[in-house]
Amino acid sequence: MENFKMWIGGKWVNAASGKTTDVVNPANGEVVARIPRGERADVEAAIKAAANAFPGWSGKTQAERIETAYRIAAELRKDAAELGRLDTLDHGTPAMMANFMAFGAAGQFEYAAQISRGLMNDQIPQIPGKVVYLKREPIGVAALIIPWNLPLMMAAWKLASALITGNTCIVKPSNIDALAVLKMGEALERAGIPEGVVNIISGSGETVGEILATHPGVDLVSFTGSAETGKRIMELSSGTLKRLCMELGGKNPFIVMEDANLDEVIPRAAMNQYMNAGQICASPGRFYIHESLYEDFAKKFVEFSKNVVVGNPVDEKTTMGPLVTEEHRKKVEAYIESGIKEGATLLLGGKRPVTPPLDKGCFVMPTVFKDVTQDMKIAREEIFGPVACIMKFSTEDEVIAKANDNSFGLCASIWTKDVARGVRMANTIQAGTVWVNDHGALATEMPWGGFKESGFGKESSVIGLDSYTQIKAVSIDLNEMKMFPPPGGPGGRGGRPGGPPSDTK
Repeated sequence: MENFKMWIGGKWVNAASGKTTDVVNPANGEVVARIPRGERADVEAAIKAAANAFPGWSGKTQAERIETAYRIAAELRKDAAELGRLDTLDHGTPAMMANFMAFGAAGQFEYAAQISRGLMNDQIPQIPGKVVYLKREPIGVAALIIPWNLPLMMAAWKLASALITGNTCIVKPSNIDALAVLKMGEALERAGIPEGVVNIISGSGETVGEILATHPGVDLVSFTGSAETGKRIMELSSGTLKRLCMELGGKNPFIVMEDANLDEVIPRAAMNQYMNAGQICASPGRFYIHESLYEDFAKKFVEFSKNVVVGNPVDEKTTMGPLVTEEHRKKVEAYIESGIKEGATLLLGGKRPVTPPLDKGCFVMPTVFKDVTQDMKIAREEIFGPVACIMKFSTEDEVIAKANDNSFGLCASIWTKDVARGVRMANTIQAGTVWVNDHGALATEMPWGGFKESGFGKESSVIGLDSYTQIKAVSIDLNEMKMFPPPGGPGGRGGRPGGPPSDTK
């Protein structure tokens, strides 16, 4: 049994109350660790530490912050194997993917360092007779609320941007899989990050998350999670007018036109559907297939899905691990049952594995529906599991209308040999990211964030740094100073113009 601590004000601490939360391995149901159950006293301590550290950290030169970011990246690379192990242990991420995420976390700090060179410097518009400069400044104390689906990667994504721009941070991972994020504090500590600049606190969203959202000492909340929780954070934070960055849910259309090459499309479609057991915000929630390819696509997709290796995530051969909790598995199974009741045709899966040892974990087998219609619950709501919904369309206009007929607008993809058509369609899709002949490629150079109920604000890239900064304009008049006449006339104090002041005694 491993016992973890929070990192607050540069010190490793238990919760002030002494309470803990058990961490369960979703692959076998075993309790593998305990983490502190942070409450108000712990949140107050973290906010105070971050506020006290802000003047010093924001006052450092950009070169100093860049140097620190590179040191953090180097330390994260040293810990990559252990961070990956923990991500597999409490989340069920397949080992190969977990290792990739660990190295990717280091890369986030390196990239943030690279793009921030010169970014915080003054920008000078040309205004006659004046010198005007624009100063990009940090916002202050940033609460970074991390989702459970990609804990380490999302923590690094947010933290790198917030730190490099001079903010101090409170990182709040999910109680479900906080181990790698808590462990990340050790790399930050070795890298020499000043005390209080980063604080990592575990606890429930209902307690820690809500305090962070309402506390006047928090200036910014960056949240990734469900649209429902995002709306709740907006309500809670409205009383203090915090800056918000929201990356919320998605129900992403994957559009296959009649000229697409299915031999290229099918592997990419399946890989993106089953990656992280479908617990990816960019996962294709809706497969729209041209009627001429519909039956062929469904058949080939099912055959490919049968070859997905569902297993213990520590096994290097495993390509799909468990869902994150038993509660989430039941939610996904409820969606599957809903699809069956509403008349969709179940082509594959929909069940739990029944043979040991997978019967003890939170597994759901790859599931494929066809004959899904636009009004079905499984076609409209984010399932966040290994469930593919295949739908038919006839024309370009029809599929654009169907793709946009959803409350979410996170991402989409279009598969066609006609690049001009792909670009035309991309320009009409209501989503923050649209890929043509690709899906899920999240380059650090690209901003990431959604439209509609998928949120607002961007993460990653130079544009992503805007979410963590504010702009100040300073104007200096270069014209000759002109004094206003003093009180009493041009002579001052009531005297003759140009003459000595009057005797006021």
